[in-house]
Amino acid sequence: APVVTDKDTPFDLYKAAIFRDGSDVTLFANGLMVHEALTAADELAREGISARVVNIHTVKPLDLDTVCTCAAETGAVVVCEEHQIMGGLGGAICEALAQHCCVPVELVGIQDRFGESGKPDDLLKAYNLSASDVIQAVHNVLKRK
Repeated sequence: APVVTDKDTPFDLYKAAIFRDGSDVTLFANGLMVHEALTAADELAREGISARVVNIHTVKPLDLDTVCTCAAETGAVVVCEEHQIMGGLGGAICEALAQHCCVPVELVGIQDRFGESGKPDDLLKAYNLSASDVIQAVHNVLKRK
């Protein structure tokens, strides 16, 4: 998997990390999906869309302050996770936003199906978890903004 942090990257167990600022949409991601979100943000910038990328490295406890602040500032959210969309990061973000900051959300994650084994790149494509899937989700959520 591509490495998106190094020994000098600040880390606070209880605080999400903003990896890229943006004003049109917030991409909350964890695990392998942080790289896909950063790749998507680069492509979206070429389209004139400013995407904030936030690494939610810790789901429980969720950094509610960062989640709500980022969602309110951009007005649209895409959650990117290499996990089932229910019971993981997507569910946690949606629950938090439903209670504190109602904005449109799209989920890029595994759609309630059994997992398979394979090469990481093949699995990202098979489960619709690639940067192009993130880009499509951004276009979808911005239509609802």
